[in-house]
Amino acid sequence: MRRMSWVLAMILCVTVVFAGCGKKDAASVVKGLNNVADTLQSKEGSYKGTGKMTLYTGEKPQEYNIEVWYQNPSYYRISLTNAQKDVTQIVLRNDDGVFVLTPSLNKSFRFKSDWPENQGQVYLYQTLVQGILSDNTRQFASDKDSYVFDVAANYHSQSLVRQKIWLSKDNYAPKQVQVSDGEAHVMVEVKFSEFKFDAKFDKDSFDMKRNMTVQGDGDPTLGTVMQVDENGNPISADDQQTDGSTAAAPKELGDFGMIVPVYMPEGVDSKDTNKMENSASHTVLLRYDGTYQYTIMESRSQDMAVSSLASGTVVDLGFTSGLLTGDEQKTLTWMNDEGIEFRITSANLPVDEMTKIAVSLQEQTGK
Repeated sequence: MRRMSWVLAMILCVTVVFAGCGKKDAASVVKGLNNVADTLQSKEGSYKGTGKMTLYTGEKPQEYNIEVWYQNPSYYRISLTNAQKDVTQIVLRNDDGVFVLTPSLNKSFRFKSDWPENQGQVYLYQTLVQGILSDNTRQFASDKDSYVFDVAANYHSQSLVRQKIWLSKDNYAPKQVQVSDGEAHVMVEVKFSEFKFDAKFDKDSFDMKRNMTVQGDGDPTLGTVMQVDENGNPISADDQQTDGSTAAAPKELGDFGMIVPVYMPEGVDSKDTNKMENSASHTVLLRYDGTYQYTIMESRSQDMAVSSLASGTVVDLGFTSGLLTGDEQKTLTWMNDEGIEFRITSANLPVDEMTKIAVSLQEQTGK
């Protein structure tokens, strides 16, 4: 009887030990994430992910189908397709700089930046891993299929405070991200339907001209568009298409009216509006005064290469990326999916407020 009890006790102990071997704590998962991050920095480091992003930062939720490509050392391609408008914008980084492309309008927006090295994006794997590794007060949990981390948010907006990140137990691939404000309201949510490490790309997958033509499946296919020189300025028709092909003609873009943001910071009122008559780019100026003083300029050029700007900081607006330039007087510049370029300029308006204004402009149509 004693022998039988001893055998059962041994079996129970072995079972408990082996059951514990299958579980990982936060420290072991963090160690695994460090290894994955090191692999991404290696010569063959790459990934490709697809999913859906929902923004709850405006009056109503905005949904975007997303596709994220990365290839070492610093090639990125993020495709954001507005689910309501079925219009795609592409944020691209290659050896020539950072581009925001709207293929359906043949519009390119180019600037110099080290993005995304110092600016996080919720759909970039490196940003999520860095958020986990840098938070020593991280909270860890485990469900059936995922490791779940609750950590501080490290994004440009001060209103985004916490983020909850679900990682696959199989390979630490991201499955879901929820970013919340100070009152625990989810403001941004990303759900990945597929994520693959060691992805293979064509030689010109991150080429600007190739990405200016996008098919319905989200993959870029070769196309011909107006080229830009090293300064981002359009090259004349006489200087391009030497192969005899014909450049894609831009869509006719007319007057868009006047787009008025629904959000204004507390203590701010509209000062005046001015629509510049006979402007080829349909330029509109909106001025605001009060607690902060700022100007919004709206325009829509017929040129394919809309802007080429100096170096600055890339600001994630959710629906696209903008560029922040200037020191004492700052300007936030971006282009929406209808080819309209916006500039918010101010000497005292905080960047977080600029971002909120930009989001409210995205939801409006011209009047």
